[in-house]
Amino acid sequence: MHRLAEMARVVAVANQKGGVAKTTTVHSLGYALAERKRRVLLVDLDPQACLTYSLGFDPDSLERTLHDVFVRKAKVAEVCLRSDGIDGLHLLPASIDLAGSEVHLLTRTGREHVLERALRPVGDDFDFVLIDCPPSLGVLTINGLTAATEVLVPLQCEALSHRGVGQLLETIEDVRTFANADLSVLGVIATMLDERTRHGRAVLQSVQERYGLAVIEPPVRKSIRFAEAPERGRCILEHAPSSPGAEAYRAIAAAIDSGHA
Repeated sequence: MHRLAEMARVVAVANQKGGVAKTTTVHSLGYALAERKRRVLLVDLDPQACLTYSLGFDPDSLERTLHDVFVRKAKVAEVCLRSDGIDGLHLLPASIDLAGSEVHLLTRTGREHVLERALRPVGDDFDFVLIDCPPSLGVLTINGLTAATEVLVPLQCEALSHRGVGQLLETIEDVRTFANADLSVLGVIATMLDERTRHGRAVLQSVQERYGLAVIEPPVRKSIRFAEAPERGRCILEHAPSSPGAEAYRAIAAAIDSGHA
């Protein structure tokens, strides 16, 4: 029984291809949901700790991170950080130590369920848990998918996207079979879309037709604003609140929050 799902809505943001805006999507959707007065926990499951950095925290100076939860030195409630940017937004931070967590998890009984079990005690404290999965299909991503009930797939609309999506869907099917029968794919978010060309739309349509995935509108267009925001420890909704990118993520968050995605 997936007990965490009875408390909060848990969404894993996953794509083993790097550079597709997973972290940007998690941060922006989390902020947009907090704007809608939802209580949100962001989980940084990536040893690169880009989400932690993007929220304005230095991963190298944190006393405790998700790694400490995985090796049973701390509980989630002891590690969570409160965002200074907006009320209701919290972070379970990462550091490079998470790379060592992978080795530790491989020795654990029920290794796929470690994150889900760790999150259960705080499940009632949040409406949404958004998990930023690393760009791989290893044990950390498997933990993220096992903890979740839904998966969002950020997709940069380029030619090599087909291969990555197919591999991810195979992994999701394995997780359904062996660890989390309730897992479903919420849909695809088109990221970094260049509307000056037809190529991006063609790739998106092709992925949609080939795999039968829903595309959550609107697409998120390319913008220099996305590159500027993390250096300031902010997401695009803070840095450029009226930009097309910010409005796109607000619309996507509204669709997810209302159950229309």
